[in-house]
Amino acid sequence: MRRLLLFVVVLTLLVTSCKKPDYEKIFHDPTLYSRTVHELNAVVMGNNFSPPVASRNYAYASIAGYEVIAAGDPKKYKSLTGQLNGFEKVAKPLPDEKIDYPYAALLAFCKVGQAVTFPEGSLKYYTDSLHQLAVTHGMPEDMIDGSEKYAKEVAASIMEWSKKDHYIQTRSASKFAIKDSAGRWVPTPPGYFEAIEPHWGEIRTLVMHDANEYLVPPPPAFNITDKNSQYYKEVMLSKAIGDSLTAEQIHIADFWDDNPQKMNVSGHVMFITKKFSPPGHWMGVVGIGAQKAHADFNTTVCAYAKTAIALFDGFIESWAAKYKYKTVRPETIIDKYFDPNWRPHLQTPPFPEYTCGHCTISAAAAEALTSVLGDHIAYTDTTELEFGIKNRSFPSFKDAANETMISRFYGGIHFRNSCVVSRGFGQVVGDSVVKKLVMKQ
Repeated sequence: MRRLLLFVVVLTLLVTSCKKPDYEKIFHDPTLYSRTVHELNAVVMGNNFSPPVASRNYAYASIAGYEVIAAGDPKKYKSLTGQLNGFEKVAKPLPDEKIDYPYAALLAFCKVGQAVTFPEGSLKYYTDSLHQLAVTHGMPEDMIDGSEKYAKEVAASIMEWSKKDHYIQTRSASKFAIKDSAGRWVPTPPGYFEAIEPHWGEIRTLVMHDANEYLVPPPPAFNITDKNSQYYKEVMLSKAIGDSLTAEQIHIADFWDDNPQKMNVSGHVMFITKKFSPPGHWMGVVGIGAQKAHADFNTTVCAYAKTAIALFDGFIESWAAKYKYKTVRPETIIDKYFDPNWRPHLQTPPFPEYTCGHCTISAAAAEALTSVLGDHIAYTDTTELEFGIKNRSFPSFKDAANETMISRFYGGIHFRNSCVVSRGFGQVVGDSVVKKLVMKQ
């Protein structure tokens, strides 16, 4: 019996050793990178990161992946060192190192992704599975070692840079002061949560000079007594649409809801349901768009990085405006002055109304993604299927961003003016990323 078992083991080893290595087929497939991004998405969702913080998670991880492919294909891709604020150096591969750059890019993405999230080692199970995949499919041992070493070095470079973006300081900064004055934001039902990330405008930007490079004009002045004032008209528009939503409008609002922590209340029972946040939704769109455009591995990595950078700066731009103007939500105004039983279709998120973060970052992401994959890439967005929401199809990324804009109005959580203004400034942020960054040469 022992001899038979030994024979089987030896035979298995011989068959495995005779098998032609096919690791390139596995690791150079762009869909593997997209699946890897989805793994980080699941970690971000599972650990309740707010949308602005989530954008930081995606940005640094995606930049790490990009820097690896830029090092591996320097004739076509340019490093972001010297182009992103404060990013002056990154580890370079040694001339004699054997590196499979797609494998190294996957690992660098994961290593930074788990470093900027929690719990510690949140993606270790996944990187272990990638290592085993490399072994099983015949990647030479010295190439595995070289790829893993280089990924670790690039990740260390990105993490060193990330620690100077003022994020740590904002963790202990003061909370937003609640003052129930006319037009000023106050917590909303059902959770009455405190305001999220009041100091996010102090985070170091990536491409913009700072959070105030593109100054957002003030919202309409608070006025609920003059029926001819713009503010009054905005409030009435929100109430009217909320009272008469069609099935299509409800689907649009639900599809782009992207509330990462919805508070559900049933009698005395309260529980949270989770979904991908707005930046997580758009990271999903990148993968769908890249596959639709038949993008190769490096182009796909570039698309993720450029989009993540636009998302990151878009949140900083919008959040700076939110806590500058501190404007109240439609729900608060309508309940207080017009109908105490009125509720928006979507649950109001816990931060000021103007400007609309989702509208801003969606427009920014669409500009960046279009610049890499092209305009008029028709696609079906399947990201919400896992949350029980049916697909929607779009003729382009910019059309999707336009629908995102109106979705927040349909949802009853933003005034229409805020949605329109925010889309415009998101386009400006995205366009700045497109114009200022040289990535694909």
